Order: sequence, then C-alpha cells, then structure tokens
Amino acid sequence: MSTHGVSVTLAASPIPVALLSFLAAAGITTGLVPLVRHLGLRFGFTDKPDPRKQHSTPMVRLGGVAMVLGFALSLTIVWLLGGFGLLAPERDQLIWSTLAGGLCFFLIGLADDLFSLSPWPRLAGQIAISCAIWSQGVRIGAIDLPWLTSAGSAISLPESLSLLATVIWLVGITNAINWLDGLDGLAAGVAGIAAVGLVSVSFSLHQVAAGFLAAALAGCCLGFLRHNFNPARIFMGDGGSYFLGFTLSAVSIVGPAKGLTTVSLLLPLLILSLPLADMSAVIMGRLRAGRSPFHPDRRHLHHRLLRAGFSHRRTVLLIYVFTQWLAALALVVANAEMRFLWLALATAILVASVVISWRQLQMEHALSETTPKLQAPDVAPCGERRG
Repeated sequence: MSTHGVSVTLAASPIPVALLSFLAAAGITTGLVPLVRHLGLRFGFTDKPDPRKQHSTPMVRLGGVAMVLGFALSLTIVWLLGGFGLLAPERDQLIWSTLAGGLCFFLIGLADDLFSLSPWPRLAGQIAISCAIWSQGVRIGAIDLPWLTSAGSAISLPESLSLLATVIWLVGITNAINWLDGLDGLAAGVAGIAAVGLVSVSFSLHQVAAGFLAAALAGCCLGFLRHNFNPARIFMGDGGSYFLGFTLSAVSIVGPAKGLTTVSLLLPLLILSLPLADMSAVIMGRLRAGRSPFHPDRRHLHHRLLRAGFSHRRTVLLIYVFTQWLAALALVVANAEMRFLWLALATAILVASVVISWRQLQMEHALSETTPKLQAPDVAPCGERRG
C-alpha cells in the first residue's frame, strides 16, 4: 500500500493510529535497550549497590533514553503517515508540547543520573518546565463540578490558580512515579498499566489526542519491561521515571478540550492512586520523624511488602494487579463499554493473586520454622539482596 493509502486509512479511525503508536513504541524501545545498556557499561554510567537498594551488582541506569526515543519516534512515524489528521490543529500542537515537556523532564532526571543532583534544583527545574508547558496550553483551565455548577458549565480558573493547579498536578504525579521506581519492573509496569487504562478511558470520553499519547507511552513501557523485569538487566533511572510521570500527568490534561471535567479529573487520580498514596504516606512519615521529605529511607509500600516476607517478583506482581483493578474501576467511572465485565475480571485477578500470594507466604513461613536454621540470624529478609 502506498504512503498516501496508509494516511487515508489511519485518518479514518483512531484505533489503527493508537495501535500503530503502541507497536512502534514497543518495538523501537525493545530494540534500543541493548544498545543503551552496552554504551552505559562501556562508559561506566551505572548505579552502584548500597544497603537501601535491591541490586547487588552495578546496573546501567540510562534505560530512559530508549524509552524516550521509542515514544518520540513512534509519534513521529504516526505523524508522517498522517495519523494526526483526525486531530484539530490545537490538539496536534498539544501533542508536541507534551512531547517537549517529557523530553525536558527526562533531561532533568538524566542530569541527576549522571551528576547526582540534590533534590531542590531538580524540583526547581520541574516547576520551571511545568510553567513553560502551561504557557503552551497544557493546562488545567477550568473544572466542571456538576454539584456546584449548572449543566454544561464549568468553573473557569484565574490564570494564577490555573498555573498553580497545573504545576502541582504535573510535579506531583511525576515524583509519585519516580518514588515508585524501587524494584525491578515496578515503575515501568505500573505506568504501562496506567497508560493502557488511560487509552481506554480517553477513547471512551472521545479524547483522541490523549489516547494517542497514552498508547505510545504504554508501548514504550512494555518494550522496556522486556529488559527491566526481575532480574533486571537495565534501570530506567530518574530520567526514565520523570519522563513516565510527566507524560502520564500531561495526558490527563491534554484530553479535555476546555478544562478538566469531573470524570477526567478523577480518572488519573484513581488509576494512579496507589503511587500517589504511597508518596503521601512516605512524606508524612519523614516529616513526623523530623526529616526532609526527600530523605532516602525504606518506607515505601514495596519495602513494606518485602519486609513482610514477599519475594521481589511477588511484591511487584501484587502492585501490578492492584493497579489493573484501579484501572478497571476507572473504566466504570468513565462509563466505558463492557466496563462491568472488565471490573469483574480485574477483581477476580486481584482476589486470586492476593489469596495465592498469602497462602504461599504462610507455607514458606511454616517451612522455615520446621527447617533447621543453616544461616546466621541477621540474613536479609526474603526478596532483599544486600550489596
């Protein structure tokens, strides 16, 4: 088929565009990761083990490079083939603004990966870029709250309040994903599941631009997860987690044409409620202990599950299944087709996973009590690898 023929086909329906975005991002990311890993090992760009981390050997932490390239190149391919023909010009522009913002957030994280920046310059850079992206139209401009406003109307936010809400939204979700990146495959898997949920929700709400972005993001997460699931061969680094977090947060703003409706406001919060709740709990715990919110420790949910005795993989999978249940719940809120079927399946998966994991943990505890102790009592708990 000619390029013109492909363009006509893509412009006829958003589903082929989203599918192409997903497959292209997954394929490009998967192919680039080994090259990035080779270059990282060659030039010594690795993450060294320490008692707070789970890996015991130096790991390349530049996987975000492959993810960003996979995301950007997939959108470029779709654009060259005419896939953005379904979008109004202002929607098209928001896609490129989101991509530019994601690249800038990635560069902040990459600088930290390479030079170990302190938290405050990173936060200042995130705020500055969020302000710049706000000026380009990726913003929370109005909120539709039906219990406070009449049907069809929305509360328009003043410029200053719009800027504040947008910055908090972008920076908050970005750092929630970044703080989730503590185990092999955890951040990539949760972000990928959230992105798939946002694809379904976006198309249910007829937000095509957001659906294209979410599909490409889900693809690069899947492509990277191929190399990052336990035992990981590469880490995404702060560059990758900043990129994922910013793009997820921006997708929810790009979707609505004039502002956030009640549904589009609640859905990202619902899908990402686990990392957001984890971040909030960690910050409160650190503040109560009289420490900085950025003080590194082992208060995160995945650390607590490891201390409870769950293995590395089982901890990650439990968080996966809870995230997919939240995504299914978001489909119900969005009134998507077959929403209750997806929620029933997600609930069955969640219940089965929790029951099986708990029973296996009980069996392991019982076995350890009846097996003669062959190791010293200060051995790290199951799933933890000390460097």
